Order: sequence, then C-alpha cells, then structure tokens
Amino acid sequence: MAGFDTLRWRDGALELLDQRALPARVDYVRCTTAAETAQAIRDLVVRGAPAIGCAAAYGVALEALRLASAPAAQFASGMRAAFDVLAASRPTAVNLFWALDRMRATLDRARAPVAPVLLEEAHAITREDVAANRKMGELGAPLLPDGARVLTHCNAGALATAGHGTALGVIRSAIAAGKRLSVYADETRPFLQGARLTAWELMQDGIPVTLIADNAAGLLMARGEIDAVIVGADRVAANGDFANKIGTYQVAVLAHRHGIPFYVAAPLSTLDPQIAHGAAIEIEERDPAEVRGYGEVVWAPAGVAVRNPVFDVTPASLVTALITEKAVVHRPDRKKIAELLR
Repeated sequence: MAGFDTLRWRDGALELLDQRALPARVDYVRCTTAAETAQAIRDLVVRGAPAIGCAAAYGVALEALRLASAPAAQFASGMRAAFDVLAASRPTAVNLFWALDRMRATLDRARAPVAPVLLEEAHAITREDVAANRKMGELGAPLLPDGARVLTHCNAGALATAGHGTALGVIRSAIAAGKRLSVYADETRPFLQGARLTAWELMQDGIPVTLIADNAAGLLMARGEIDAVIVGADRVAANGDFANKIGTYQVAVLAHRHGIPFYVAAPLSTLDPQIAHGAAIEIEERDPAEVRGYGEVVWAPAGVAVRNPVFDVTPASLVTALITEKAVVHRPDRKKIAELLR
C-alpha cells in the first residue's frame, strides 16, 4: 500500500487528500455534506474514477447523517438533492454513477436508522476498491517482464483510487513479486497529473520514475527505450473502447506503431455496458484557464480561444489487454466484455 490516504473517514467527516496542492503540500480537505463532496470532486481535490466513486458514496452517507433527525419528507427531498448534486459533479467517470446507483439501492431497502447503513455501504465500496486493485495487480503483474521500462499517462495509482492503484497497482504488484521495473511518467498536460501526482506517488514508494514531456514518448519508443504502456480508464464501453485522460489516444497510437504492448487496468465498476462504443461517451470540457497557464503563471495571450477536453477515447483495437479484478482480457471486444460481465 502507498504510505498515504487518498480519502479517509475521520470524526464523522470525509477527509480528502487535496491533489491540487501536491507535490508542494500534503493537505486534507474536510467534507461534511453532499454539496461539499460534490464541490471537491468538481474542483479536482479528489480525482480518478474509482476515488470519485468512493467519495460520492461517502457524500451520500454524509447527507443522510446530516438529515438523520429531519422529518421524513425533508429527509427524502434532501437525499434526492444529494444524489443530484453528486451526479452533476463529473460526467465522464462511470464509477461515480455506479457508486450512486449502489447507494440509492441501499437507501431504498434500508430500514431506520438509515444513515449508519449508508455509511457502512460507503465503507464497503472503499474496502472493495482496494481489494479489486490488489487483485488487478496480482493478475496484471505477469504481463510486465523483469527489467521492463513502463510508460504511464496521467495518474492511475493510489491517488486515483481508495488504495494501491489500477495501472500503478499492477506496477506495485510486479515489483512486490521481485521484478525490477522502472517507470516513465508523461507529465499529462494541462493539469499535470503525471508530473505532480504520479511522480510524487512513485517516489514516495521508492519506485524508479523518470518524468518526460508528453511529446517525448514517441522518441523514446522509436529508440527502443519503452517496453510496455499501462494506463487506467474512466469508462470502458461495451465494445472495449475506453475513455481516459486526454493524450491517452496518442500514446496508444504510438505504441501500436512501434509494436509495444498497451495495457489498460480498470475495475469492473468502470465498465459501462450501456454505452455501445467510445463515440457515445460524454467527454467533459473544463475551464479554458487550465490550458492558458497553471497556478499563477499564464503563458497564453489574453483572449485566445481555447478547447479543453479532459478525456479522449481510445478504440479497443489498440488495446493489447484489459486488466480487471476478474480476469485479464486480451484484445477486448464486444463478446469478451459481455462474457466478463456475466
């Protein structure tokens, strides 16, 4: 396990490691309501599809605790509002909606007092995420040969989950099994999750990591300096297409061009059989200011037009294998995804 908590329950509140502050500071943001949790998700205090799902589950439980002594009608309306505000926080990560559906089902069947039941369900979702990540690591580790130099994009580690990580979890598990691996981390513009988060997280664990500019990956591949690519996912469609942080598609195309295996690590909760193919996945666009500069530094001319899609879609045809906690699916397609979800 990584030596930090991405999210934790303390003294009746949800505490989220503020990923906006990393790597300069390790700060926690305390949430006591669904609205505060949704705001933290929107503001990228917490990010990564599995971690967002866990946070949303706690957001529901927080609202139930806040309304525990309210009249029945007020409790019901307040809980509806809680689900709505959390569902509106981020559109692309399917784990958010998976967790909310699970919490809604728990609410529907719970008997009074409801709040403790919802809190225990949020705890269960969080525990299950860590267990799923560890199982993905166990199943995926054999795919990475000893001595491999592995490229990753964005952050799909413990910071993006309740612990251990998806893509980085596979790397952690391979190293725990005795393999000597080193990691290249794309900086991942414009929000720099690779530079700020992946590099920090791996250094915390003493895992060899080298930071590169996003547009350096092709050169290193052409020189034979990358042996495998592994990334996470925010939503996997029924045919195996998947959405991940913007820039993933280019990395997949480059890996295909150079004959380098391209792996995706994602829990079953990230698979969305209701989405037929990648083109149907909603792509979130965020504040143009994230592209014009970072923090207090602005490098773009005032008034320049900006597009800021924060995810892209990679077709299943470019995926060597999809790693889940149930199985490793080589060359995923519609039939294999359907079998996986049975």
